[in-house]
Parts: sequence; C-alpha cells; structure tokens
Amino acid sequence: MSVELLHIEKSFGQQRVLHDVNFTFEKGRVYCLMGPSGSGKTTLLRVLLGLERADGGSVRGLVAGDVSVVFQEDRLCNVLTPVENLALVIPGRASRRRLRDMLSEILPERCLDKSVIQLSGGQRRRVSLVRAMAFPSKMVVMDEPFTGLDTATRRTTIEFILRYIGWGTLLVSTHGEEDAELLGVQRVLLAELMG
Repeated sequence: MSVELLHIEKSFGQQRVLHDVNFTFEKGRVYCLMGPSGSGKTTLLRVLLGLERADGGSVRGLVAGDVSVVFQEDRLCNVLTPVENLALVIPGRASRRRLRDMLSEILPERCLDKSVIQLSGGQRRRVSLVRAMAFPSKMVVMDEPFTGLDTATRRTTIEFILRYIGWGTLLVSTHGEEDAELLGVQRVLLAELMG
C-alpha cells in the first residue's frame, strides 16, 4: 500500500503551516519525518490520518483500518493492564500469551499485571508502542514515539519495532537525529516537501 500526499495545504488563521506538500510513502519502507519542534510534523500526520482537514490537496491510498498510530500522548485505558490494553485493539480473540510475550520483549514482566496508571511514563510509552505493532495494520504512524525513553531503552524499543514492522510501512515523526540514526532509515525533511 503506497500512500500519497498531493499538494497538501494547511493554515491556522494567518499562520501557514503546510504549503504544497507532496510525497509518496512506498509500501514496506521505513521513513523518519524530520523537522524542528513546531514545524508542522504533527499537523501533517493529522492530515494524513484524516484527523485534520487540509485546506487543499488530498491523501491517496490510506484506507481506514489499515493504519495504527502512536500519538504524542499515550491514549491508554488507565484501569486496564498492558495486556488488556493490547487486547482491546486486536480484532477477534487475541492470544493473551502472545500479547504478554510481545510486551515482555521491551517491558519488565512485573509490569504486565499492573494497571497502566501504576506504570512510569516510559513504561506507558512502551505499552503504546507495542499496541501499535500488535494491531494488524499495513502502515504504522508514530508521532515523537521515543520521548521520555533513555538511550538504552530507546535502542531496545527501536530494535523491537523494526523486528515487527515486517512488510508494513513505518512513518516516525521526530526532531531527534539520534532517533533517525538508530532507525537507520530514509530521512524525510518536512521543509523539503513543501513547494
């Protein structure tokens, strides 16, 4: 599934955020959307996902249900355990054993039976990341996914993501060069996408 951004325009009042953005995300590739904070990366992702209406242009190739997302905020159900949070988004009956196994790759075993409100910010972030990878999607979109993770945890988490992305497309938004280096993938500079 290739996803195309065609002549995307977006302003908020007099502030033009996106101007004539064009790009094709090819199936099975990993991309790192780069730009400083406040440059419009989150706005572009929200337009791509249909959460924000563009003032002009279009998005082609993205089908509802074919994408999973990691937002800047974790968006977890606080009263549920990490395993229960994953089970919520998996269609049909999910194997709890498989979900536990996935989570335990980047989360301490002792965390798996606690409600997520009892977990640290970094642990909740990892639950969100595993949830996105567990969902059977063709594209995964992550907005600043490694915030709050130390270097060692970030490295382990990125290795986990790259292992599970398979033939899917991955788009990671970040302003951190270290993230791009650890991902070892094509950098897409937002400023260069604008006409």
